[in-house]
Amino acid sequence: MGVSEFDVIVVGAGNAAFCAALSAQENGARVAVLERAGRDEAGGNSRFTAGAFRFAYRGLEDLRIIMPDLTEEEIDRTDFGSYTEENFFDDMFRVTRYRTDPVLCELLVRNSFSAMKWLREKGVRFQPIYGRQAFKIDGKFKFWGGLTVEAWGGGPGLIDSQTRIARDRGIDIRYGCRVIDLIYNGERLEGVRVKHDGRLYEIHAKSVVLASGGFESDPEMRTRYLGPGWELAKVRGTRFNTGEGIKMALAIGAAPYGNWSGCHAVGWDFNAPEFGDLAVGDGFQKHSYPFGIMVNADGRRFVDEGADFRNYTYAKYGRTILEQPGNFAWQVFDQKVVHLLRDEYRIKQVTKVTANSIQELSERLEGVDKAQFVTEITDFNNAIGQDVPFNPNVKDGRRTEGLRINKSNWANTLDTPPFLAFHVGCGITFTFGGLRINETANVLDTDLKPIPGLYAAGELVGGIFYFNYPGGTGLISGSVFGRLAGTNAAHAALGSTADAADRKVS
Repeated sequence: MGVSEFDVIVVGAGNAAFCAALSAQENGARVAVLERAGRDEAGGNSRFTAGAFRFAYRGLEDLRIIMPDLTEEEIDRTDFGSYTEENFFDDMFRVTRYRTDPVLCELLVRNSFSAMKWLREKGVRFQPIYGRQAFKIDGKFKFWGGLTVEAWGGGPGLIDSQTRIARDRGIDIRYGCRVIDLIYNGERLEGVRVKHDGRLYEIHAKSVVLASGGFESDPEMRTRYLGPGWELAKVRGTRFNTGEGIKMALAIGAAPYGNWSGCHAVGWDFNAPEFGDLAVGDGFQKHSYPFGIMVNADGRRFVDEGADFRNYTYAKYGRTILEQPGNFAWQVFDQKVVHLLRDEYRIKQVTKVTANSIQELSERLEGVDKAQFVTEITDFNNAIGQDVPFNPNVKDGRRTEGLRINKSNWANTLDTPPFLAFHVGCGITFTFGGLRINETANVLDTDLKPIPGLYAAGELVGGIFYFNYPGGTGLISGSVFGRLAGTNAAHAALGSTADAADRKVS
């Protein structure tokens, strides 16, 4: 059983949890990380991500701090641009319809670069996202959509790196250790009750950081909070995010907060398994729809595929797909854009059909009204303005006119065979509703007073995302608030007399 008393306990072992653990440890705390999953499945949703981080940077010099091993050849052939704090704020407010909590959003944006710098100093390595976020124009790669950097090895590489760093610093990591309850005396946290190797026992600590994810892997909670039909969604990531961290906090009076009927959900291979497959990772996603069209069972388009860069639409279109007849769609492309399709379209485990004519394709789209599909393609092709050049790096304004749902950018005629179509359903990533925290990541009770000793970070924090999500914000949110939670949990546990409100990371 080992040591049963620590200064700080962190529940979970994903990116937010490790950031909390490392931050608490560097502030002098004895730390335990308690992970429900076994070693082979550990890491929460972070292990299933592609490892992209959204953060504010002013230009190349900032990026060289995060990626000191950038080569001169990479620098010469790349336009990294900039992504300012103002850009980040604009994206957060725009995609959440101005509902993101202003205090939490400011903490997220203002601390995003310093969190990346801190992770790099800890030993986490980063690289440019050439394969998914940059297209080559006139011999030079140009990044778009505010995403430039990913962890080496993607999500698995990130978790492996953070695990190794935590172990090297003496942090106690316990796998298969399921936290089932918080020990709370009515005044402050005293630790947790766990089930480990078939035994129930207590582990005591003066502070607890909850970083155990949302409730997306519990079909009952999905249906209760997100609505009817959500039990039919596939889970993109870990099977262990069943909302237990949220429920145990609510049981001691924590305040629920945020968009409880909202979630991050994407287009996902229709025949993907119930939960994420680590051998495939995020390969079941299908995010190149801006360069084609999506049709439902009625043979009709149902969204503006070119409304924005995919970074700003993909996390909400999963819900839209789930709402279609039969809960599916087909993404359709022709040969003019095949070279632009992301790598996930080329994996072995993919549901696709090909054809040499639109009529032939209509016969192969399972569950789709054939005649209406052919009519839809004809109407779409005829509605495209040909005077605007196609440019995948910018919102090019190449659009349709006069359709029931127009395509605002990247509209190309579907006329160059062979045609490809991919069968997609809804894959849920994480839920937006969760616990209410203050500016020190301290969990608040229903009177909006801090619960002494209880902190939270990551996907179970409510109030940051509403309706939608800018790509890459999950990992940086976990990093910023994990670091903040760990710092303040350590200070609280060690009896620091400093005002908690002043202990913000920088």
